[in-house]
Amino acid sequence: MTTFEIEPGRLFVAGQWREAADGARTEVVDPSRGTVLTTVAEAGAADVDVAVRAAREAFDSGEWSGRSGRERGRVLHRVAELIRENADDLAQLESLDVGKPISLCRAVDITNAANDYEHFAALAHSLHGANRDTALNALAYTRREPLGVVAAITPFNFPLILAGSKLAPALAAGNTVVHKPADETPLSALYMAGLLQRAGVPDGVVNVVTGTGPVVGEALLRHPGVDKIAFTGSTAVGRHAASVAGAALKPVTMELGGNAAHLVFEDADLEKAVGAIIKGFVFNTGQFCMGGPRLLVARPVYSTLLGILADAVPGVPVGDPRLPETVVGPMAGERHLRKVEEYVELARKEGGRIVCGGERLDLDGGYYYRPTVIADLPNDSRVVQEEVFGPVLTVQPFDSEDEAVTLANSTPYGLASGIQTTHLARAHRIAARLRAGIVWINDWAMLDPAVPFGGVKDSGFGREYGPEALAAYTQVKSVVVSLG
Repeated sequence: MTTFEIEPGRLFVAGQWREAADGARTEVVDPSRGTVLTTVAEAGAADVDVAVRAAREAFDSGEWSGRSGRERGRVLHRVAELIRENADDLAQLESLDVGKPISLCRAVDITNAANDYEHFAALAHSLHGANRDTALNALAYTRREPLGVVAAITPFNFPLILAGSKLAPALAAGNTVVHKPADETPLSALYMAGLLQRAGVPDGVVNVVTGTGPVVGEALLRHPGVDKIAFTGSTAVGRHAASVAGAALKPVTMELGGNAAHLVFEDADLEKAVGAIIKGFVFNTGQFCMGGPRLLVARPVYSTLLGILADAVPGVPVGDPRLPETVVGPMAGERHLRKVEEYVELARKEGGRIVCGGERLDLDGGYYYRPTVIADLPNDSRVVQEEVFGPVLTVQPFDSEDEAVTLANSTPYGLASGIQTTHLARAHRIAARLRAGIVWINDWAMLDPAVPFGGVKDSGFGREYGPEALAAYTQVKSVVVSLG
């Protein structure tokens, strides 16, 4: 399959590779060719129970949670080093499993995953409480303590990065983890389990259980031994996960769907803006919850910008993700391809004009779709209002700042947004009015582990990255000592 070997798709529990209790296995498909790459264990509820118990035993032992932040940080620094040392293997694996262009995997996924562990390794050193000045005749102070066992449930589109965004802060804070990767893209999670063990993470601290959402995910959500749920995925599944957690009074972090607006004002530098616009909707084949699939353009430059996009977008290299020149690879699976096709057909029925694209690309039996630009849709169109999650861009004009903000905020989502303008005051003025967890100005997808991201409205709650993420994996304990 690649130039390296991994454990043949077994579960990783308590530091050991094992088959599912009932021996079930499921196929993992190469989306660039529609062929089977390998098989992995398909866990059941019994396997989840074993993994959670292993994580609880590891937490209660204090072998990890009882270490100082500095000691945990050293191990996480080693994880970052191992990711970089094994970058070629990880890039190949992620490219094969997800269909990502290999150049994107090397430049983005591997780099960001290593940075995640490095960043939270540094923050682990500074995890502390504080003395509190009170009117009591007492010494009062707080302690930051880990929560316990964390269930980390991650999606198919950025398996390596989004696993790191949860595991790194959870481990830095002293928690143990049971990780359920997406059933379509589990391979990098299994590879990382081996790297974490090699770095010195004790047995049972990280467990990886592969399988389906309705079985493995549901069992994790409902397991009484889980203390926190960290979930990235669709809004529909997130609602269910949050309701289950709420019934059990468990803390959650929910990073859900997105449908970001990208606002282009008449004073924008169009040459630079076009690059950000295209990146915003074709990055990761549009399978990016913080992508920019809704382009809102000031009317004086609307026709000009549509013309530029009509010329530029068809030239974006689409093809085999193994080739270094490829920018857009296949969709991650056949069901994702069908969903995009259905939305584009719906756009035609709703009066949309296909500026370019609008069809699948037949190549090697893979799940390819041409980057597509659609104009003339009304704002209440389902294609505008809903999350397509593919390389599709809708374009709408606006006549004023107020109208631009109203259109931008008109969907149920609020994960990301962007502004193209050379007017400094306008940039800050509009950024303050957009209902989104992150706002990019004059570029798109500028992400760093130091900068928190997360959503409002149907895009979820809680933040990943930054000290905010580390805090979300801890609880505060107050200690008050009488001096009387």
